[in-house]
Amino acid sequence: MPHTITLTLTPREAADSSLCTSRAARMIGVSDKDIALIRTIKRSVDARRGEPKVNLTLEVYIDREPQPAPVRFEWDDVTGHTPVIVVGAGPAGLFTSLRLIELGLRPILIERGKEVSPRKRDIAMINRNGIIDPDSNYAFGEGGAGTFSDGKLFTRSKKRGDYHKVLQTLVWHGAAPEILYEAHPHIGSDRLPRIISNIRRTILAAGGEIHFNKRITALSIKGGRAEGVVCGDERMDAAAVVIATGHSADDIYMMLDDAGVRLEAKPFAMGVRVEHPQQLIDSIQYRRAADMEYLPAAAYSLVAQVAGRGVYSFCMCPGGFMVPAMTDASQSVVNGMSPSGRNSPFANSGIVTEVRLSDFAHLVPQYGALAGLAFRREVEKRARMEGGKGQVAPAQRLSDFVSGRRSTSLPRVSYLPGVAPTEFGSWLPDFMARSLRGGFTDFGRKMRGFVTDEAVIAGVESRTSTPVRIPRDTQTLMHTDIAGLFPAGEGAGYAGGIVSAALDGERIAQAVKYYIDNGRKEI
Repeated sequence: MPHTITLTLTPREAADSSLCTSRAARMIGVSDKDIALIRTIKRSVDARRGEPKVNLTLEVYIDREPQPAPVRFEWDDVTGHTPVIVVGAGPAGLFTSLRLIELGLRPILIERGKEVSPRKRDIAMINRNGIIDPDSNYAFGEGGAGTFSDGKLFTRSKKRGDYHKVLQTLVWHGAAPEILYEAHPHIGSDRLPRIISNIRRTILAAGGEIHFNKRITALSIKGGRAEGVVCGDERMDAAAVVIATGHSADDIYMMLDDAGVRLEAKPFAMGVRVEHPQQLIDSIQYRRAADMEYLPAAAYSLVAQVAGRGVYSFCMCPGGFMVPAMTDASQSVVNGMSPSGRNSPFANSGIVTEVRLSDFAHLVPQYGALAGLAFRREVEKRARMEGGKGQVAPAQRLSDFVSGRRSTSLPRVSYLPGVAPTEFGSWLPDFMARSLRGGFTDFGRKMRGFVTDEAVIAGVESRTSTPVRIPRDTQTLMHTDIAGLFPAGEGAGYAGGIVSAALDGERIAQAVKYYIDNGRKEI
């Protein structure tokens, strides 16, 4: 049996593999040369007090002890097997498809956008203030919104499924093994496209189908049961339909609503994205540690209550970039991403506040269950008007926003389409501006130097989660009114990131299998 030990080291010591081996050997009472393998199973940085320390949890294998076999995956050929339509090729859709194959079902994956390579060209056009393709952008296309993100793999929903299997699947498809043990693993925007392409190849090699540039225009429902989808003039039949379209597929919600499919408005969150020099965040978090060059780009996680309303950081990207995440030209939407090395001179994070059902109750008479969606789009359009032409985003120095002043100039930012000065307090909904201002004030007390002229806020950060939920039964995971229709992932209101969406997708695949095996009954 391997020995499991924990070492607490300085960052410099943790970077020296021979020193780690010697310390591990000494702790278990053997010679360095007796150690056959050391496997890291957890790594974290503790910068809470004094000089930062690195905590390493290791599995140590001694000579002649059996070593762990590498994790391998195999997907059997499902050509000709029972078809299941999966709408959306984001994390939920991809992991639903992989699990369906494992269960002996054939996924037919339908994606409105393009494969990764041509999608990159469309995103480059957006960054150059060019045309926005409503079907191929930062939100839509192969891999969904996660493909060109930081690729953070942290989730609070590990009880929903096999978290480690999701990570191992990503490693099998090209992710760095470090994601298996880092306390806050991430893949990086430079590596994710290749991983997503590899998952596509796995699905196709196993007999699954993937249709790009195909948007569904209707569900095929007969006798209260989903039997397929319609894409323009083409009908596609299947034993079940999984809807995994992501948080930005407004047209899907409208199509479902028009067809009388029951939807529910749900609370969500909106705000701005704040960007600091990464060096400033490092100095705040690490307190100018002696071994700064051995430490990763510092991150932060902040939460405040302002008059009973939550304000919190979301999708923090150390060493990253702000990017345009709108899905049509009438909006200004910002998001963040960072490469695997997190080596940009900037650090950015969404800072968002609760949007409650009562905040958009005035829109319910006109929009019904889509009232939150209408509220979100209204704020995004205001932001577009404030930013000006192209994808230029409205922006303000953080210190000016907190003080209620309009910025007359802006520092250099990472946002390629450009920024224009604004005063967010003059056009954001009042509750949002007040909450954000109070939240930033609180964050400035928790992190001295956080509120500074060097920091910029840009807007709006509005795609944290969907304002709509597609209701499903807690046991069968089917829509509460339509048999064989399985809402999944972020767009359905049941996930909040890459891993939670992947876990939800695996659960949905299992529910689909149960439904089909039991004669497609409403179980």
